[in-house]
Order: sequence, then C-alpha cells, then structure tokens
Amino acid sequence: MATSNDRPFRLGLVQMACSHDPNENLAKAEWRIREAAGLGAQIICLQELFRSLYFCQEENPGMFALAEPVPGPTTATLSKLAGELGVVVVASLFERRAPGLFHNTAAVLDADGRLLGIYRKMHIPDDPHYYEKFYFTPGDLGVPVFDTRFARIAVLVCWDQWYPEAARLASLGGPSILFYPTAIGWHPSEKEEHGEGQLDAWRTIQRGHAIANGLFVAAVNRVGYEGSAEQGLEFWGNSFVADPFGKLVAEAPRDQEKTLIVECDPARVDEVRCQWPFLRDRRIDAYAPILNRWLDR
Repeated sequence: MATSNDRPFRLGLVQMACSHDPNENLAKAEWRIREAAGLGAQIICLQELFRSLYFCQEENPGMFALAEPVPGPTTATLSKLAGELGVVVVASLFERRAPGLFHNTAAVLDADGRLLGIYRKMHIPDDPHYYEKFYFTPGDLGVPVFDTRFARIAVLVCWDQWYPEAARLASLGGPSILFYPTAIGWHPSEKEEHGEGQLDAWRTIQRGHAIANGLFVAAVNRVGYEGSAEQGLEFWGNSFVADPFGKLVAEAPRDQEKTLIVECDPARVDEVRCQWPFLRDRRIDAYAPILNRWLDR
C-alpha cells in the first residue's frame, strides 16, 4: 500500500509582488493560496519574507518592527487557512525570537493546520542591497525535514541556495523535494551587462542540487521593482521546479505574478537515484576536511 511519501503530489508556487502594507501582502498571499488549492495544489510555498517589501536593502533599525514571534499572528492565520483547505503551507517570516534576536525563518504548516516546525536560514548575506547580517542571526536548528500529509519535504532559504553542503544535508533526511523561498533580483546598474549571467547561475546552481541529490527542487522568488530608480532591486521572478535529473518541469515569467502548479512523482526520485547512485558512491570516510574554513597546503 502506497504511503503519503510514495504518491504523486501537486505543488503550488506563489510568485507575487509586494506592497508597503504587510496586511495587504498577507491578504494577497491568502488569496493566492486559495487559488493554488482550487487548482489542485497540495503543498503551497510562498516567497521569502512575503509579508513585506524586501527591507534588507538598507540598514534601518525601524524595520525590526516588522518582526513577529513564530508561532504568532501570521502562522495563526495561515494555520487556519491550511486546515480549512487541507493543504500544506510553507511560509517565510521575519521571526522575533527574543528582544534583539531575530531570524529569517520558514514555517511549515501541515494540512490539518498544525505547525510542524520551522527552519531558520543559516547562510546570511551581506552585499549591496542585501544587508541581511544587520537583521538576522544565523539559524541554529540545522536542516530539518518535515513529514507533511502529502510528502516529506525540506526547506532552505534564498542565500542557502548557493551552498551544496546545505542541499546535501537536506537530502540526507529523505525528502522528495527541497524548497527555496527566495528574494533575488538585479541591481539596475548591473542588469544590462551581468543580468542574464546572474539569472543563469542562480537557476543552474539549484538544478545542480537537484541532480547531485536526486530530488525535486522548487525555487519561489518574488517579482517587481522595489526601491528608488537608481538604487532599488528588480526581482527577477522565474520561480521554477526542477526534477531529480535537473530538468526544468515548469517556470514562471520574470516580470509577472504567477501561481505555478506542478505535479511531482516520488517514483522519479527512486528512478534517477538508481541510474545515478551518487549517494551510494559518496566517500564519507574522506570528507572530514570539509569542516575546515580553508586548507593551507
């Protein structure tokens, strides 16, 4: 008899533009979740920090007011919605863990509305217009997996997507799919010269995680322009799902809101891993040096 981890499942990836009003963004996300569920989605993932504009473009202490506890008001709203619709929801939030202690956190709500758990973003960038180290403490929960009603899943967040070590750790927990809620885009001054290359690198690294680990990968990005004309970010959308062979199963536009519906079959994980047994051939006896920052040889 097939278990929930054996049966095909349908994803809903919500790619949307955000406004200055957190309540407006939450209402839009609720509407999009309902839309995805109506189209048959069973596991629905929202983009990184969906309740606000991407505030990390500047170091502004006033932005800490956007943070909330987890569980808290947003998870309560989404928990009720998940239970009503019978869907799993993955939601990226600005978590206030304690006074002066904040995380970039993904909450996983099961189809009965229960909060299954959270993942706290481990890799925190500090680049022009991505000043996340000012806001977020690196995650301390490792890379958990979540047994939802429809599939075993793992979640990493945005900057984590550049690190093969994180994807490998996630895959060792046995998920069929790895989600990356994301907020990434172009600086206006760089788009013409480097834009296509940056987008291609982003897509390629995550397809590589799918191949190396033999699992589905879903990246969920925001869309739209945020900030001043000279200093803002143009978020490039292109939310996508890659199968365990790295094939792009579906991809959203770069400049439009989109609710992407994709069916994933865990049998594809088994098929690809039998053909390309990378997990079998890993030399775990030889990898201890990877725990070093650098090897001075």
